[in-house]
Amino acid sequence: MYVGYFDKVTEAITHFIGLFEMASEEARLKQAYYEFKAQQKADEQLPEHETSSAKFDAPHTLEDFDPSVRYIGVRPEIEQITVWSKVSFTPPDIPNLKGPHLYPDGHQIAGTSGSGGMVLPQIEPPGSIVAIINQEIRLSDDDYVGFGGSGLKFTPLPADDTPLSDMRQAAADISPIDDLVLPGTTEDMATFVTTAAERFGSFDPDAHDGADIFSIKGEVLEGTYFNGQLIDEADTPQLKDHVDYLKDHSEDQPGPDGPLDIDTSPESSDFMEGWGNGMVSSSVEVTTGGNTVINNAVVIGESVQAQVMAVMGNQISLNAIVQINGTCDADSVSSAVGGWPFGAGGDADQSFNIAMFKHIDPSADDAPVDPTAGFPAFYVVTEISGDLIIMNWINQYAFMSDNDVCIASSSGVQSVVSTGDNTAYNSVDLNELGNYYDLIIVGGNVYDASIIHQLNLLLDNDTIGALSGFETSGEGSVSTQGNLLWNQAAIINVGTTTSDPLPDGYNTAAANLAGGKHELPQSILDDPAFAGTGMLRVLYISGDIYNLQYIKQTTVVGDSDQVALAMNQVLANPEADWTIATGDNQLVNYATIVDVDPAAKVYVGGDTYSDEVLIQAELVPSTPDLGAQNPDILVSEAVAFLGDDTEADGTAQQDPHIAPQPADSGSADVMQHMLG
Repeated sequence: MYVGYFDKVTEAITHFIGLFEMASEEARLKQAYYEFKAQQKADEQLPEHETSSAKFDAPHTLEDFDPSVRYIGVRPEIEQITVWSKVSFTPPDIPNLKGPHLYPDGHQIAGTSGSGGMVLPQIEPPGSIVAIINQEIRLSDDDYVGFGGSGLKFTPLPADDTPLSDMRQAAADISPIDDLVLPGTTEDMATFVTTAAERFGSFDPDAHDGADIFSIKGEVLEGTYFNGQLIDEADTPQLKDHVDYLKDHSEDQPGPDGPLDIDTSPESSDFMEGWGNGMVSSSVEVTTGGNTVINNAVVIGESVQAQVMAVMGNQISLNAIVQINGTCDADSVSSAVGGWPFGAGGDADQSFNIAMFKHIDPSADDAPVDPTAGFPAFYVVTEISGDLIIMNWINQYAFMSDNDVCIASSSGVQSVVSTGDNTAYNSVDLNELGNYYDLIIVGGNVYDASIIHQLNLLLDNDTIGALSGFETSGEGSVSTQGNLLWNQAAIINVGTTTSDPLPDGYNTAAANLAGGKHELPQSILDDPAFAGTGMLRVLYISGDIYNLQYIKQTTVVGDSDQVALAMNQVLANPEADWTIATGDNQLVNYATIVDVDPAAKVYVGGDTYSDEVLIQAELVPSTPDLGAQNPDILVSEAVAFLGDDTEADGTAQQDPHIAPQPADSGSADVMQHMLG
């Protein structure tokens, strides 16, 4: 700090402070000095010590200090050099027989013809697989919004949820297996499969009123069915072309342009029109729908595979797809917006039921076996004492309530309100891999079932009413539909679809294995199905096989919105543009089961039952009373005035000194007690 920068008064004060500090310090030092001198005089005077000189002699020469640490310099860097050479190694051609390698720690099968003391490998039996997955989404987004300075609050009664209850009951009546529950034991699994087969067999589509039902069943179904019509696979509607969520998350979609992905170029619509000259065009945009709910499940089961399966008991095979869509979209729109174009925010409601049955026989394209290829001379047996269970039980449930209440008016600016646009997503992807055998012998029965059950329910009864005095000279559009209900399912079976009677040799083999003797008759080794097989890998199951693949998907959405249109109590702004969209909901169920059957060839000693069933239904609920009522009357009865000043006709006075008051929150949850 430079004193020259101070004025004279500041400089004088600074000098005074400095002199004062010096004087204070001097006083403190004097006091300490006097105390020290007084203490020194008081000490006893001691005699001085005598001193003598010392003589030192160092005849030895000192050497430098050696810590015994040897210095090692930094190693030079080594550059890796690959030596080039023309020498190459070609391994000898070793024939690889079909089947696993022969490990020395295997076991020897005694008594096998021609075994010659050969050591054969150990093979492990498969384990049971049970996956029980339950996914639930429950979302409540019932909003209340009041904006635009109308000075009013909108307190309507909760929307009527009776149509939703009726649709849920109708869907339960249509589905033959709606009340079947998760089996807890193997006996319950057998009962589940047999009961489902019986109910599907007796299903009558004409016994259900109020629904458009398509049903087909047979021993084998093949192809794709779209809303009750058999179509070519190439003509199947694609989910990605209809669902906005998949379009937005497509890999082909470009990334954002920056922190704000907004196109403000002159060619882009009319974004913030009028801001360049300080003027803003008056508009109101209200969106209360746009919800997306997706259930997705894929199961690929190939845990046990074989070339041949011999079943001593019965074989029951069932493939079934049940798809039900239910929509109640009865809207009530004020005559005050009767001149506005409808459907500007979306097309009419769409309903898709798509089901595919496909069978793939891997042996169909195989070349005929050369008779000289020979038959297996060796075999290895592993066994399961009891049952083999392969069950995947997936239940996906999504419930969304988006019943919004809104009172809107224009305040002379751009107002954009969105109370929907929710997204809910359940997803399961299972891929079960297992072991391969040449022969599976089952001492009991085989229960094989793949079932997909899909249900979509949408309640979208909207009310758009106007209060007395509402008018607009600007452009307007209203959309109350554009909803999408999508069920898509596929069951793909890999393996044979037929069975043959059980040859005698297999009964003998099953009896030997049940008695603890791992011996196969020569007739089995001579089976043409095993021609060209070097060694036979055999799995014996003393009990039953339970192969149950079950996917149930339920989607319920309530989007009954109530919108009241009013004028600003300070300035009417009739020139405002209006855009109202209360629909555009998307409900999607997507499921696929790929079931790799245990064998390409099946022998059955008992009875054989095979059935494939498809049920596609569209619920057509009766129009509720809401569609016949005047929405303006409903709105007028449900509007309360926040101010005390009202005209005789019930409209608010246009008093510029009365500021709009905030609206109270309300609830219009019409389904909080549904499907609990």
